[in-house]
Parts: sequence; structure tokens; C-alpha cells
Amino acid sequence: MAQPTFFTQPPASALADIATLTKAELVDPARGGQIIRGLASLDEAGPMHLTFFDNLKYADELKATKAGACLVSPRFEARVPAHVAVLRAPQPFRAFVRFAREWHGDALRPQSWTGNDGIAPSAVIDPTARLEDGVIVDPLAVIGPDVEIGCGTVIGVGAVIGPGVKIGRDCNVGARTAIQCALIGNDVLIHPGCSIGQDGYGFIFFGPEGHLKVPQTGRVLIQNNVEVGAGTTIDRGSLRDTVIGEGTKIDNQVQIGHNVTIGRHCLLAAQIGLAGSLTLGDNVALGAKVGINNHVKIGDGAQVTAMSGVKDDVPPNGRWGGFFAKPTRQWFKEILAVERLARDSKADPKQEERE
Repeated sequence: MAQPTFFTQPPASALADIATLTKAELVDPARGGQIIRGLASLDEAGPMHLTFFDNLKYADELKATKAGACLVSPRFEARVPAHVAVLRAPQPFRAFVRFAREWHGDALRPQSWTGNDGIAPSAVIDPTARLEDGVIVDPLAVIGPDVEIGCGTVIGVGAVIGPGVKIGRDCNVGARTAIQCALIGNDVLIHPGCSIGQDGYGFIFFGPEGHLKVPQTGRVLIQNNVEVGAGTTIDRGSLRDTVIGEGTKIDNQVQIGHNVTIGRHCLLAAQIGLAGSLTLGDNVALGAKVGINNHVKIGDGAQVTAMSGVKDDVPPNGRWGGFFAKPTRQWFKEILAVERLARDSKADPKQEERE
């Protein structure tokens, strides 16, 4: 049985056309008519595939590749085997992605899970909800009263949209996602299994009445062109709103607490935990499993390395890491100092006698 593929098979393309689209230079113009039928990694590519190379870590794979053509920077061009057509590009991976987006546009955002092109008969839609033309609602989705949804938006199987939620145009709400108390802009992609707008973790702890719950009466505001990864949770605010800025990209299984403000064009990798009332500036990048304490401020352009714990404010354009996080140069110096102490203690015979 043939291996299945889940996306549209693109038409074959000549190398000359690929060079034009990617703004790359075909080093040997005589190969302009050579046909490419697919994209592949260096180690899996065959004579009909286009690949790319931009990291010396994969030099051995480049040497052994059977690809038909390779996007490569001038720096590494000489390493490409003679049988592989060279497409010279300053940023090979960016050029590769540009072409991949052209070929596989259907993979960029999901459509109906069931091939549905309208309102599924089993969807439950309150009579007061207002859906523009062109909205797709998959089976078993539930849309509550006074909801507004813009044209081109897809509501996935089993999604639940709570009362008064506003969702803009050309959005996608993944299967089994639950949204309440939220205002969502245009071109927002929410992957399956997200929970958005539930009340935050707000309590007065250990009082005479036990843990006293604080009402959470704010909202979640998600601006245009945001992507939210599968299984992510975004709590609504308590007194002020939780805000996700324009163009921000959030990975899978991220927890965003109440009153958090995230700036524009931030990058949040998987399994990050953001405690309540903290602020991220614009263009902040957080590595996987970063945890940030409440009321902390992360300045514009700052970066925090994976698995760091942040308890202090990070200045704009800061590069911090570790547990607890600090400027990366200081963190590295401390690690090296500890390693040096460990080596010196092993080399000290008196230390061995004392042990």
C-alpha cells in the first residue's frame, strides 16, 4: 500500500522557476530545466528533491546527500557534491521556507476537520449569535448567545464558544477548544485543546474561612495574527485584562496566568509558565520550560534561555538564563567557576585524604 500523504501534492517545478521564486542564484544556468517534485531533508532527499544546508553540524549529511538541488549560502557552496545543483542564497533556510509556503499553502492553517464548507447540522448555535457569511462550523461545536464570528473563520469539531465572545475574520479555532470572556482579532490561529478565558488562580490563602476565592472579572484580549499552540491555557484577568499582543506566537502547553500582558511579536516556546500580573515587552523570546514569577517585567527584545526560572525584572534586550535567571555571561562564569572548583578538589590529594 502506498504511504499516505495528508496535503496536496504540488506540481513539478523547474530549477529556474524555483530560483526566481526564492530569489536565489542558480550557479549552473544550464540546469535551469531540471525538474523538482518534492522537498526533503538532506539525508532523505533523492534526485527529484530540493533540500537546503546552513549548519555545519550536518556537513556529513550534505556530503552524502542524493538530492537534486540544494539551497546553500556562498560560505558553504563549495561543500555541495558535484551531482547536486546549487541554488546560492544568503539565507538558505528562509529561501527554502519561502518556496515551501508556495508549494504547501494548505499546510499553513487547518481547515474544516470534516471537509465541511458551512454550518454542520449537529452544531449548536444560539439564535442570538451573529455569524458573517463564510464562517465554517464543524460538527458538535457549540456557539453561545451574543457571540460574533467574522467571515472566513473555522470553528473546529467540539469547540465551545461562550456567551458574548467576539472572534474576528479568517481565524481558526481548533477542535475541543473552549473560549469564554474573550475578544479575538483577525487571522488568529488557535490549535486544538486550548482553554481561553477561564478564571485565574486567585485566592486569599490560609484565612479563617479557608482559601478565599477572588472574583476574576476581566477578559482575554488576543490581537491580530496571533498563534496559540495546542493545549495552551490563557486565564482571563481579575481586575484588568489578560492581553496577547499582535503577531505573538505561542507554542504548545503554555500556561498564561491572569492579568498577564504580552507584547507584540513575542515568541513563547513549549511548556512555559507565566504567573499572574507579569509583563512581557515587544519582541521577547522565551525558551522552552521557562517559568516567570508574578509581577515581573521583561523588557523589549529580551531573551531567556530554556528551563530558566525568572524572579527579577529583565532589562530591555537582556540575555538571561539559569535558575534563578541572571545575565547569561554571569551565569556561564559561575558555572565555569563551579566546574573548576570540582576539578581542583579531585586533583587535591589532601582533599581525598579528608574524604
